Amino acid sequence: MDEAGIRVAVSTVIVALRPHPDTGAPALWMPLVRRVAEPFEGSWALPGGWVGVDEGLEDSAAARLRETTNVQPRYLEQLYAFGDVGRSPSRVVSIVYWALVHPDEANVVPDDWNVRWFLADEHPPLAFDHDRIVEYALWRLRTKMSYSRIAQAFLGDRFTLAELRGVYEAVLGRALDPANFRRQVEKTDAILPTDETTSGGRHRPARLYRSNPDLAYADNGPLQQGTRPQNR
Repeated sequence: MDEAGIRVAVSTVIVALRPHPDTGAPALWMPLVRRVAEPFEGSWALPGGWVGVDEGLEDSAAARLRETTNVQPRYLEQLYAFGDVGRSPSRVVSIVYWALVHPDEANVVPDDWNVRWFLADEHPPLAFDHDRIVEYALWRLRTKMSYSRIAQAFLGDRFTLAELRGVYEAVLGRALDPANFRRQVEKTDAILPTDETTSGGRHRPARLYRSNPDLAYADNGPLQQGTRPQNR
């Protein structure tokens, strides 16, 4: 097959924290879209589409997300390029992104016949090589938690330390000691305390924090784009 037959597509793994249906604890979820044409008609797949001739890759990924899921994420990062010859009946190279979204962003995703949320570790078989893509994305997410600030991308503008710890526990799949977690976080400048506290609960009000807007969620050096906190 010659190069003229190669097409370029973008796909995005969207990950959000939502309550687990059995335990109510935060868990990793992702929305999938149902394919309405062959190949794999009726199967679930990652949201995506073709790259336009006048679009950059990140612009294309963002546009396809808006069109298929309504999501406009704060955190959108290129993950990997998948280009095995046999991954599609036609010759397709997919540039894969991941989007980490907080609750307000996740709530705009419709949940209907064409788009549905699934637990990230319990999704149905996917079209093409999207099972492999999701497996790699989740591995990268769990690995990256240890050396970046991307956990904050799952939260809103204000959050408690308990909520931040809940993100780490949901992604890593294990409980963390609250006191040790507080000490580790407060040694960094990744989050900043505010003068605000929680209200309306049965427990003592907890201090609210915000992401440091001068620090990106992940350090991509001179290629930094699309990964910086936008809150104030």
